[in-house]
Amino acid sequence: MQDAIEITENKGAICRDIMSELSDWFTEPDVIEACAQAIESLPMFGCVSGNSVAGFVAMQSHPPDAMEILVIATRREHHRSGVGKRLLTAAERFARASGCRLLTVKTLAPRGKDEPQYDATRAFYDRNGFIRAEIFPTLWHEDHPCLFFVKPLEAVN
Repeated sequence: MQDAIEITENKGAICRDIMSELSDWFTEPDVIEACAQAIESLPMFGCVSGNSVAGFVAMQSHPPDAMEILVIATRREHHRSGVGKRLLTAAERFARASGCRLLTVKTLAPRGKDEPQYDATRAFYDRNGFIRAEIFPTLWHEDHPCLFFVKPLEAVN
């Protein structure tokens, strides 16, 4: 599989398709639809395997110095295959090229439940240089505390 490439067409459909397949993480159809609509106008990168997109990342700018990974998702069959790392590399490259000094991402904070899928998500960000910056207990909903990760980006000369 090659490195992530920019995706400019069918972004919402790709998002819906992959997120709908990942019901352990994305359980609410309204959230999936909101993401699909939001990313239509955002930069998106994906890893292609055969004739399908194995995973994607969509970016949202937060001027002057931050870029957020609004959504990142990899088809289950491609988990632990390096797709996520390729997507993060593309996100970091894009953020740096945009003049950003921070890359951010939000995920579900630990909430005292057995949720191995979110344990794996948080560990993925930990392994890839993100720092657990803050928990926002009610940003999304009181039952869904948000863990805010940041990754300082070194300038590329």
